[in-house]
Amino acid sequence: MDVLKTKTSDMKKFLKEFRDFAMKGSIIELAVAVIIASAFKPVISTLVDNIIMPPIGMLLGNVDFKELSFVIQESTTKGGEVIPEVSIGYGMFIQTIIDFIIIAFCIFLVIKAYNKMQKKKEEEPSTPPAPSNQEILLTEIRDALKNK
Repeated sequence: MDVLKTKTSDMKKFLKEFRDFAMKGSIIELAVAVIIASAFKPVISTLVDNIIMPPIGMLLGNVDFKELSFVIQESTTKGGEVIPEVSIGYGMFIQTIIDFIIIAFCIFLVIKAYNKMQKKKEEEPSTPPAPSNQEILLTEIRDALKNK
């Protein structure tokens, strides 16, 4: 029975530690970052597929990067059965690399801006709070008593 109580208390302690860990601000910020990044990926893919790659393909002689591949085996027909082509689609890989570079660059810019804001916060001297009305009144009374 004592073993069961010990395991239950250990489990409660473990769950409390996990809850405290999960509720820290950095974990919440990380979760938000992951959600935003997953929403950002289709935007970048569309940018690369429809805006960046067509002009690059045109400059390289009307190349469609999606169609670039290295054919290992041509498609054949064997006994009425069609055997599909076996190829390595390196064009899609190139497009994915460009997607990655753009996303990495955007993240770099965001982190650079964040670090700049943090640096400004550290450099700002904290101004002392303005004296309260009561302090101002007491100062005036003190100065009046000094002048008598």
